[in-house]
Amino acid sequence: MSTAELITSEIFKAPRTRIIRSQGSFTMHLNLPGFNLPEPDDHGYGPLALIVESILEPGTHIRLHEHTNDEIISWVPGGVMRHTDMTVGELVVDDRHLMVMNAGAGFWHEERVLPSDPYLRMLQIFVRPRAADLKPGIQFGEMPEARLNEWRYLFGPENSDAPFFVRNDAKFHDIRLSQGSQTALPAPPNGWDSYFYVFTGSVLAGGTPFTEAETGLIRRPDPTVLTALEDSVVVCFSINPDAPAVRLGTVGR
Repeated sequence: MSTAELITSEIFKAPRTRIIRSQGSFTMHLNLPGFNLPEPDDHGYGPLALIVESILEPGTHIRLHEHTNDEIISWVPGGVMRHTDMTVGELVVDDRHLMVMNAGAGFWHEERVLPSDPYLRMLQIFVRPRAADLKPGIQFGEMPEARLNEWRYLFGPENSDAPFFVRNDAKFHDIRLSQGSQTALPAPPNGWDSYFYVFTGSVLAGGTPFTEAETGLIRRPDPTVLTALEDSVVVCFSINPDAPAVRLGTVGR
């Protein structure tokens, strides 16, 4: 039985994850969206495999390693994550830049935070691709400007109108909410569901309280209103739970 709690007929709430992997100065908190359900049969939810809250202390170096069959999104709301690979060299991911590794058949990279860099807390998002061993590649660039109390659309499926893409039916938005503000969660396409994560702060979602690192899964969602109880940062996924997806990823199986 999951530790998740059924709040209404549609919203399943999970507390901050207890699944923690520590590698010295690198700590991972693994959020498994399928575990929001009371009786899960998959740790992921459709193409969304997991969301890793990654904490890297100054001076952390994650040495060269390979990923296969993962779509990996690095979302950094503050601080810097330094990426290096053998195709594009060094990239600096920060609060203005997003990186998507479409690992496909195989992609090698390393990550580091310099001793002079600030403490880093970020999200690494793992999406299952629609097929195995697709062509590997990397996307990196500036994100659209963040506007207070407005959702920002950052990635979606191939050929969507998002600035970045993943190779399956998943969309991703983020928002910075000021205390007392209200907004509806992004409306998913018909037949898709929603999953959200409170990165900082606390909100009411459909009248239910969620605090930092808590998540909500909404099946067959009606419009759901978020109310910020304090200044908050929230991310939201729209997911097609029936999308074909391969479960062969190095991490996001």
